[in-house]
Amino acid sequence: MTRIPHWLAQHIAALRVVLVLTLLTGLAYPLAMVAAAQVPGLGGTSEVTGADGRPAGSSLIGQTFTDAKGNPVKMYFQSRPSNAGTGYDATASGAGNQGPESVVDTKDKPSLLTLVCGRSKAVGDLEGVDGSRPYCTDDGVGAVLGVFYDGGTSGRVTRAVSLNQACPAKPFLISYKGVRVTCAKPGADYSHAVTVPVRGNAPADPVVPADAVTASGSGLDPHISPAYATLQAPRIARERGVSTAGVRKLIEKYTTGRALGVLGERGVNVVELNIALDRTYPKQGA
Repeated sequence: MTRIPHWLAQHIAALRVVLVLTLLTGLAYPLAMVAAAQVPGLGGTSEVTGADGRPAGSSLIGQTFTDAKGNPVKMYFQSRPSNAGTGYDATASGAGNQGPESVVDTKDKPSLLTLVCGRSKAVGDLEGVDGSRPYCTDDGVGAVLGVFYDGGTSGRVTRAVSLNQACPAKPFLISYKGVRVTCAKPGADYSHAVTVPVRGNAPADPVVPADAVTASGSGLDPHISPAYATLQAPRIARERGVSTAGVRKLIEKYTTGRALGVLGERGVNVVELNIALDRTYPKQGA
């Protein structure tokens, strides 16, 4: 039996790969996407109708439920934060692009840590729960010190500044290693200080869930966690004059499981939930 030359065998194998990839990416994948677009909620049929029968946006894109001043409308479930434009702007989808090293505020932009701390405090105040979390001050900024040493980056501490608390704010710590902590003076240069985040005594598992204080990668995700929805249930019930148990049943109804049973986490679509809320428990006076 004649053996195929090695160089020819390689070319045949390469041709087979090209053929298979062409069929997969040039035919099978486009057809699958066209088919998926015909499924309600995945394609052009994601538009939802409000309790008044009018179009109320898309079930695939989140919304802000705030007033003209940006304050939460208390009778509605609140979405997670969004970095898409001014919030859930489909033409400006994107993330905040700040990572775990973003702990010190700048003149023009708060750090990711301060954003998280401020949001957690705001949610805690709104829901009447403990909004504290590790590495956050009581007034809702990152608990970060700028520490000066007599040896540069080590040695005896000579000075300590609460970097994210500008004067005349009261520093979150009285002293650090025997040195009095002072507030940060606007415009002062603390670039030579060693950055020291301080954990504090907040619980390791905060009452306010992580999705309540962080945005999604696209800034458009309409889902929140069941934990965040449940946290809001007492307020919703109080504002609408209904039972908390009834609101929780509605949350359960609109809670979806993991994709394919294993991907992601369980979620609650806030847009759909708030529409169902208006239909089930109409706004008082409406």
